[in-house]
Amino acid sequence: MAKSRPSADLDRELEDLPPDLRWREWMRRIEAVLFASATPVARRDLARVVGQGVSVALLIDDLSADLDGRPYEVVAVAAGWMMRTRPGFAPVIRAAANVSGQDLDLRAFDVAVLAAVAYHQPITRDGLKDIFGKEISRDLIGRLHAKALITTGPRSPRRGAPYTFVTTENFLVAFDLKSLTDLPDKEQLEDAGMTGITQNI
Repeated sequence: MAKSRPSADLDRELEDLPPDLRWREWMRRIEAVLFASATPVARRDLARVVGQGVSVALLIDDLSADLDGRPYEVVAVAAGWMMRTRPGFAPVIRAAANVSGQDLDLRAFDVAVLAAVAYHQPITRDGLKDIFGKEISRDLIGRLHAKALITTGPRSPRRGAPYTFVTTENFLVAFDLKSLTDLPDKEQLEDAGMTGITQNI
């Protein structure tokens, strides 16, 4: 979302409305902002459209309850919130619309490299080579970069100051993570049948 200030003519306090209608209007404002945004919206941005001191988290909770039974929901990802279609409706959407461009289409090795970056970031190509025992192709790095799952991080303090790689906000969104602290541990990955990946993190 754009980091502009609230419009001077936006009535944030809504003091002319009774409390229940005021709360409902704030919920609808939050819903409108989330609906319009393709990326997670931070608490500070949502706070710009509601009364001063109003709890954005409580508004989100009430909005989530209000959306119960609807095909979409509010999810917390990447230090913010966004609207998402509920997973059960994915086959319906694929049947009716061309969403192939939104598919990550990652191979198992791509996921393993992405996991290595996530767990060891910032990491250089040499660091990835040490983990996998082979050179990671520029093509693979390019694919992950093109999907906005990784980006270049700070230069390594080693000789030659090679670039490092780090995950992006899009990575958090794609994997439904609020932050990197929500990454599963090795046991969780192994329980999910991803033993091959755990060998490389």
